[in-house]
Amino acid sequence: QVHLVESGGGLVQAGGSLRLSCAASGTVFSFNTMGWYRQAPGKERELVAVISSGGVTNYLDFVKGRFTISRGNAKNTVFLQMNNLKPEDTAVYYCYGNWTSGRGTGDNWGQGTQVTVSS
Repeated sequence: QVHLVESGGGLVQAGGSLRLSCAASGTVFSFNTMGWYRQAPGKERELVAVISSGGVTNYLDFVKGRFTISRGNAKNTVFLQMNNLKPEDTAVYYCYGNWTSGRGTGDNWGQGTQVTVSS
């Protein structure tokens, strides 16, 4: 089985910073694209930032210039540095991982971590 575990959410004032971490584990050959999605109350889940195994990144326009996604050297960890947070960034943030194993490819999600930005 593949597991993704997030950490680092919390409550912060507008303009503050948070760093989210996600550690993936499981019997796989590799973790390919990894990233972060978020879901605010009453809204659909949306892509925040993703990063390929080769380091290519893609960001939601609203977070460009404020958030930075990166991966650890072991390639099974992914981080999201969030600066200049805005109340509109309040949501549950989910780690995402696409992987390859002897069974083929698959996708998994973490359990989510709450980020709340107060004005």
